Amino acid sequence: MQMTESTLAVPRLPPHDPGTPALSVVDMHTGGEPLRIVLAGCPEVVGPTLLAKRRYMRQHLDHVRRRLMYEPRGHRDMYGAVLVPSELPDAHLGVLFLHNEGYSSMCGHAVLALGRFALDFGLVSAPPASVHEARVNIHCPCGLVAAFVECEGGRSRGPVRFHSVPAFVLATDVLVDVPGHGKVAVDIAYGGAFYAFLSAEKLGLDVCSAKTRDLVDAASTVTEAVKAQEAKCGDFNAVIVEVSGQAHYTGTASFIVEDGDPLKDGFLLK
Repeated sequence: MQMTESTLAVPRLPPHDPGTPALSVVDMHTGGEPLRIVLAGCPEVVGPTLLAKRRYMRQHLDHVRRRLMYEPRGHRDMYGAVLVPSELPDAHLGVLFLHNEGYSSMCGHAVLALGRFALDFGLVSAPPASVHEARVNIHCPCGLVAAFVECEGGRSRGPVRFHSVPAFVLATDVLVDVPGHGKVAVDIAYGGAFYAFLSAEKLGLDVCSAKTRDLVDAASTVTEAVKAQEAKCGDFNAVIVEVSGQAHYTGTASFIVEDGDPLKDGFLLK
């Protein structure tokens, strides 16, 4: 048979394990930060609550995360989203966030992308033609987050903003013993997850001229040092933070597993 462009254009899956469903995804990015949204192929994530579903996924379906986040299908900076039903009556959808190390409680760039996706793929009803912003309530592991999607004619346009869960400062000027840097003062705050803040200059780095790898390694070292110290949480005054940005589609894909592939669940070079 003569090979033609039309022959190659016919969508079909290559040889694969028939007992392992193909994982269909939509890929997006927000300012260059990737998000891979699972459309189909993920087994049912069981649990009465979103956090129970996250525990189930970690214990029983972690191979899905590894296959989509790791090489050769993903990379160390890939981020993913598995959509699940929410137990909250006001939520349009629930989401489990995936990355190369596991499962996170919140992801701002993913929420921006998911707002567009939910509107464009019919997870929320399109607003009337006279309304140019659609609200999407997304149940994240940290709580309910409201995204507001610019739209026209029932379709998203790109810009999205969201109101996150209440954010507060836990502690300021906390001294942390950071290997290679000694005692360093950091501020610790919560905004869907806990973060430690400090000036790069305290670590002998300049964010404009330092290598990205050096900045990442220094941040990781500080993170581990903060985790090693005990902290207490009490009652704090909080604020609702609004974050805005633009999300864009980059493509779709179907990922399969072939019989005998020793790297079927992926690998990650560290």
